[in-house]
Amino acid sequence: MTNFVGTGVALITPFKADLSVDTEALTRIVNYVIEGGVEYLVVLGTTAESATLSKQEKELVKQTISEANKGRLPMVLGVGSNDTMSVVEELRNTDLSEYSAILSVSPYYNKPTQEGIFRHFSMIAENSPIPVILYNVPGRTASNVLPKTAIKLAETYSNIIGIKEAAGDIVQAMRLLKSKPKHFQVISGDDMITLPMVLAGGAGVISVIGQGFPKEFSGMVREGLRGNIDVANTLHYQLMDIVDYIFEEGNPAGIKAVFEQLGLCSSGVRLPLVAASETLKEKIANYISVSQFSM
Repeated sequence: MTNFVGTGVALITPFKADLSVDTEALTRIVNYVIEGGVEYLVVLGTTAESATLSKQEKELVKQTISEANKGRLPMVLGVGSNDTMSVVEELRNTDLSEYSAILSVSPYYNKPTQEGIFRHFSMIAENSPIPVILYNVPGRTASNVLPKTAIKLAETYSNIIGIKEAAGDIVQAMRLLKSKPKHFQVISGDDMITLPMVLAGGAGVISVIGQGFPKEFSGMVREGLRGNIDVANTLHYQLMDIVDYIFEEGNPAGIKAVFEQLGLCSSGVRLPLVAASETLKEKIANYISVSQFSM
């Protein structure tokens, strides 16, 4: 079982001018983050705009990332829906042999109770041939996976190995860390509070900014895990402004603007999302131009 300690990155899906999938840019990005030192790749998560990709495009994205990765890093596949049985069906009909785990978001829109969330993930755990990482992001799903529910799932199913905790609530994260089973990893899903979570006992992060600044962000996480607080804090404070910027007008518009500035892909996104404004692009460009990091 892969140990998801350190920095995973939730890869974007770059688009060409006509908004078709840009496989050449995606290959560049995969190589960029691997060379930057991240520990694993997350494929077809929220940041990949997976809600706007067709089934054929999702297969193209998976194939492109796999071919670019060449087995260098573990991969985690996003598999989630607000229809429990559609997730089960996808698990039964997807070749998961290349993946070390799935990342499955809590059901969105339906607003299930905690019992409904427990039963949803129970069905997934019982049907997944590989480990499961829960994904709690109440800002998108409109329902919060409470610590007691996540802990109950982890205690009931040994193949539920962690949670990407993106409630943006450090107290909730600490309650998870206090009560979690030994095998269960609490992974930050919020770039801004990654370091505090790591210092409190978290395993690391599934990051957005980590793909734009892989060396610096993964370095921060590693220094935090080693207990080198001063070095980790220095990196954290240097990265704070760019973390704010990339979420200022929504994800992944901000991180795509970073990649455009770095010459890795265009900033285009698919509706209903819109590309970053020129004002935000200017902020990002200015940050990169005066950054203490060597780009």
